[in-house]
Order: sequence, then C-alpha cells, then structure tokens
Amino acid sequence: MATARISLLVALFALSFSFSFGSDPSPLQDFCVADKDSQVFVNGVACKNPNHVTVDDFSFSGLDKAGNTSNQLGSAVNLVNVEKLPGLNTFGISFARIDYAPYGLNPPHTHPRATEVLVVLEGSLYVGFVTTANKLFAKVLNKGDSFVFPIGLIHFQYNYGTTNAVAFAGLSSQNPGVIRVADALFGTKPPISDAVLMKAFMVDQKTVDYIQSQFQ
Repeated sequence: MATARISLLVALFALSFSFSFGSDPSPLQDFCVADKDSQVFVNGVACKNPNHVTVDDFSFSGLDKAGNTSNQLGSAVNLVNVEKLPGLNTFGISFARIDYAPYGLNPPHTHPRATEVLVVLEGSLYVGFVTTANKLFAKVLNKGDSFVFPIGLIHFQYNYGTTNAVAFAGLSSQNPGVIRVADALFGTKPPISDAVLMKAFMVDQKTVDYIQSQFQ
C-alpha cells in the first residue's frame, strides 16, 4: 500500500511539474492549423477543418527582404507568429527577422509569454537583459554569435556600428506578445496620470508631457 501511495505521489508530482513548466498547449494531433475565421474564443486559436488545410498554411515568404528602418528607432521587426503562419498553431514557436540601421535600436521590451534566442546574421549588436533584481547582463555580439533572453525579462538590442545589422530571433510561443517599456508607460490610451509618472521617474510635469508627446 505504501509503495502504491509513493508511486501515485510521484506520478502526480511529475504531472504538476510538466504543467508548471509548460508554455503553449502541446498538440494532440499532427497539426492544428489556425482558423482565423472561427468565432470560437479559446486560449489560442481554434483549429481549421483538416480537410480544408493546404500546404500554404505551413509556409511563409519574405524574410529575405530587409525591413524599413526609416523610423525614429532605426529598426524593423518582421515577426512571424500564428497570425502570419497558421500552421504554427499549438507548436509553441514563432520567429522574427530584425533589421537595424546604423545606431538603430530595438528598444527595451519584454515578451510576456516567450523566451527569445537571438542570432546575429550581419553586423554587430550590443544586447542585454535586466533581471528582477535590476542586474544587467549585456555584451557585444558579432556575426554568428547568439544570445538568450529569459522569458518575461526586459531586454534590448542596439546597433552601435556604422553599417546595417541583421538578426534572427526564435521565440518559445506561437504568440509571444511584446510590451515596449516606453510605449507602455508614456503611450497608453488613456494616458497614465502625470502624478504617477512624475513620482516614478522623479521628474517634473514638463518632462512627462514632453515624453508623452513623442508617443502620440
């Protein structure tokens, strides 16, 4: 009897362990192509009828083309998630091409649902992430180097060079989400109270108003 109880406890522990460390739901069939037209609301995307699935549901083109970096940040992200590639549904993965103009920045942001692995394809990047203890882990990456950003932590990439840079990112969710720190604080609609931002950043209202105006 004691052995049976121990075996049951071990099995329950293993089951809870797998759930606690799980990310996106695991597939229970060969594929579950996202049905963008479905009116059913689920945690993820409903499956398309397998009889209506085509090979194009598993294919995406365009990552060979550079993104438009003619913006204030000097960077462009082409994220291929389940919205662009329906065949990714339930597979717990997405990917992106990131282009950087000289001195271009992919600003501090976080992916609430994914760990990110970055590989530099061209140029050099200064990259890093900040822990919950406010410790910075950062270094310069050159062509062929890779770096991992832990799930949910604020991170960034900066092209400090005078030539363009290109990176490829893999993310451990079909829909990783992205929260840009500056946008989340100064670009909300309706805006966060000036009193909150003034106290949080220890600046005056004129400074807060100026920063908010940059995100309108």
